[in-house]
Amino acid sequence: MAKPFASSADLGEKRQTLEVLADGVYALTAEGDPNVGAIEGEDFLVCFEALATPVAAREWLARLREHTGKPVRYLVLSHYHAVRVLGASAFGADVVVAHDRTRELIAERGEQDWASEYARMPRLFREPESIPGLTWPTLTFSDRLTIDLGGGRGDLVLAHCGRGHTEGDLVAWLPRQRIMFAGDLVESQAALYTGDAFHREWASATLDRVASYGALTLVGGRGAVARGADGVAAAIGQTRDFLDVLIREVGGAATLKEAFANAHRALAPRYGSWPIFEHCLPFNVSRLWDELHGIERPRIWTAERDRAVWDELQS
Repeated sequence: MAKPFASSADLGEKRQTLEVLADGVYALTAEGDPNVGAIEGEDFLVCFEALATPVAAREWLARLREHTGKPVRYLVLSHYHAVRVLGASAFGADVVVAHDRTRELIAERGEQDWASEYARMPRLFREPESIPGLTWPTLTFSDRLTIDLGGGRGDLVLAHCGRGHTEGDLVAWLPRQRIMFAGDLVESQAALYTGDAFHREWASATLDRVASYGALTLVGGRGAVARGADGVAAAIGQTRDFLDVLIREVGGAATLKEAFANAHRALAPRYGSWPIFEHCLPFNVSRLWDELHGIERPRIWTAERDRAVWDELQS
């Protein structure tokens, strides 16, 4: 029996948990669905990630409003994927912040990514007709951007640690509280999506830079909040191990089908029960196969290409 395409059959609601990580620092996790967060400034909010639709984002904001009524001044987007950005209009943010490359990727492939992710993960796109169009950053940077939170709250540092999950990933770092929002550069007890990745750089220099901050609390793109030095190291280590195994198994294969079979066999015992493992693996292997065979930048995923890769590898 053929497996249902990607997450198209995953229609059950996930339990959302709002966690207060420190005074004025919030994270919303949802059993492997995309995580979001918020940081209070003196008289404003910085929100991290936007979810897939304005309707989904408004539900998150309603939860957040139980704790603070401050207006959203900054909305920070960790990267360009549709499930992270298309809910942006709900925030009413004065400034939408992303990396330079994220803006370029939205221009290059935002429409195709929207169609691709909607077909892969329809449950996340609650009332898709509420999406007004592509989300465009109004402020971008290449290396580092610091936001003064005011009122003695310290700084929020936005930084590009290198290519990884995409070309334009950024992290949000609170040095005073030693809390990091890592986007999809790190997952905690959730499988990785690497279909637009730079695997070798991510598994080495990029994760090394993430680890160098010495976070004591880390909110990954999906999965539980990692707490304590050991918990953060475990989340980063899991991410690195997933990438290392994938690189080894795909690199040792003679064909794409063999690469997928080898990667599945090697990864499934540890990661197979984690959220979106089966969904992601065909796209992960296809991108890594390209990368190891000289295709430097990820090819654009379209709904049609998604189906072709799925039918070839997951049939």
